[in-house]
Amino acid sequence: MLPYVSNQPLRLSPSRVSEFENCPQLYKYRVIDQLPQPPSLDAERGTLVHTVLHDLFENAPADRTPQSAIELLPSRWQAQMAEKPELMEMVTNEKEWFDRAESLLRTYFTLEDPQSFEATHRELHLENDFSDEIYLHGYVDRLDVAPTGEVRIVDYKTGKAPKPGWEEKALFQLRVYALLYFKTHNVLPRLLQLIYLGDGKVVKSTPTLTDLAATEKVLKRVASDIFASIEKDYWPPKPSRLCDWCFFKSICPAHTS
Repeated sequence: MLPYVSNQPLRLSPSRVSEFENCPQLYKYRVIDQLPQPPSLDAERGTLVHTVLHDLFENAPADRTPQSAIELLPSRWQAQMAEKPELMEMVTNEKEWFDRAESLLRTYFTLEDPQSFEATHRELHLENDFSDEIYLHGYVDRLDVAPTGEVRIVDYKTGKAPKPGWEEKALFQLRVYALLYFKTHNVLPRLLQLIYLGDGKVVKSTPTLTDLAATEKVLKRVASDIFASIEKDYWPPKPSRLCDWCFFKSICPAHTS
C-alpha cells in the first residue's frame, strides 16, 4: 500500500497541481514516496528575497527603501542557514550570492513603491475543505485590502516573466488563491498581480466569477486524476526540458529504461 493512501483528505495546492500536471512521476516521488531532495540554490535565493520583502513592511513607510531592504539580507540569510546548515557549503561565493539578491531587490523598487501603501496580509494561509476528500490551501505572498474594500493578491517571482501566450498558466496559482479568498470571504478580488524580479515585468489580471468557476473545474479534474493514479498506482512520467533540472532524473523510468 502506498504511504500516502489514508483516511486523510487529499491536500491540494497550486504547486501540487502544477507538479502533477507537469509530471505525475515527479508528484509520486515528492508527495507519495516523500523522497528527500537537496535544497535548490535558486529556490533558496527566492526564499531569501521573499523573506526580505515580507519583513520590509515591518518598517514605517518612510523606512521602506532599497537600502533598508538590502541591509536586511545578511541577518535573514544567517537565519536561513541556521535552519538549513547544508547551505553554508552550497554557496561558494557569498559576494556573488548577495549581489544577485540585491539586484532582485533593487528591481522590486522599480515596480512598486512600498512607501505608498500598507500590506494588509503577508504570507497569508488560505484554506478550504473543497469536499470531504479534498483539502485546498495555499500561501499568498501578499494580500492588500484597500480602504474602499478592493482586494489585490500579489505574488513575487524571482525568475523571468512567461513568454507571450503563457501568462494564463502562470496566473492559475493566483486564481486558486482568489477562489479560496472568495469561498472564505465572499469577496471577489479586484486584481491579481505577478511581480517578476528576474526581468522587471508585471503580469496583471482582473478575475471574474467565470474565471473562478473554470479554476474550480480544473482543480476537481486534477484531484480526480490523482485519486485515479493512487488507486491504480499509475504515475506516467512526462519527459520535457524540465527533466534536466529534476533531482530524480537518475531514477526516473523515462531516463533509465
